[in-house]
Amino acid sequence: MAPLTPNTAQPTDDTPGSEQDVVRRPRRAGRRLTTAPRSRVAYSLGIATVCALAAIDLVSAEPAANAEPESTSVVVAAALGIDGSGVEPAEPEDSELLGQLAASRSERDAEQAAAAASQAQAEQEAAAAQAAEEARIAAEAAAAAQAAEAAAAAQAAAEAAAAAPAPAAAAAATTAGVVARISNSSGPIKGVAQAAANAVVSNVPGAAGITIGGTRASAADPGGHPSGLALDYMCSPALGDAIAQYHIAHWNELGVEYVIWQQRMLSSPGGSWKAMENRGSATANHMDHVHVNYRG
Repeated sequence: MAPLTPNTAQPTDDTPGSEQDVVRRPRRAGRRLTTAPRSRVAYSLGIATVCALAAIDLVSAEPAANAEPESTSVVVAAALGIDGSGVEPAEPEDSELLGQLAASRSERDAEQAAAAASQAQAEQEAAAAQAAEEARIAAEAAAAAQAAEAAAAAQAAAEAAAAAPAPAAAAAATTAGVVARISNSSGPIKGVAQAAANAVVSNVPGAAGITIGGTRASAADPGGHPSGLALDYMCSPALGDAIAQYHIAHWNELGVEYVIWQQRMLSSPGGSWKAMENRGSATANHMDHVHVNYRG
């Protein structure tokens, strides 16, 4: 608030009726002149009022001085008559959106790292599985090779045992102390068949009194009974098992070619029995006798 300038024109008399003429200055165009008050009391009151207003102005101006000055833009806007109404303030940078973007990127990086680790682990597991499979195949191949070697060794040992001379015990087991009685109708049997029959009746318990059939002309097998190289040991099932087992145990010593017993045929001591066709009767199927062909 601008200080008031007091009018220094002093009245000469404050009593009523003693008025002095006021010197009037020429009035300027557009300005109204104010005359000083004619009373001393009024003048003093005016001076006091002006001083009080000046003091109030000084007191109220001190906080304004401590206040922050307005920015240049505000001053310019005020000078241009712009109060800022209707103008939307500029939005600040969206920190939340930036945080979401940063979190999304971190999440993608974590997912990529996890995927890479998973792929590496899968590759390691695949490599381990492949190595285990290769080791298994190699172990199976080694086991198969070892089994083949063992089988070959066993076969060689069996062949060597078959080719080796019979031990003394085996020779003693085939020693004949009794001459077997053989029924022949077509000439005598071969010596190998007679010697085998003598060994059977001498070493198989219960075989001494059995009937043994030799040659006969009606046989259909020319290399069997008609040749004198085949014998039929008529027996019970239990005795037949013992006679068949005796020939298997002394195959080479007795000169056995093959054995037929209970509709089965055996061609080697280490082989397996093979079933034969049904010939229609117990005798024809060799159920009541053991048929043995010897090598001539």
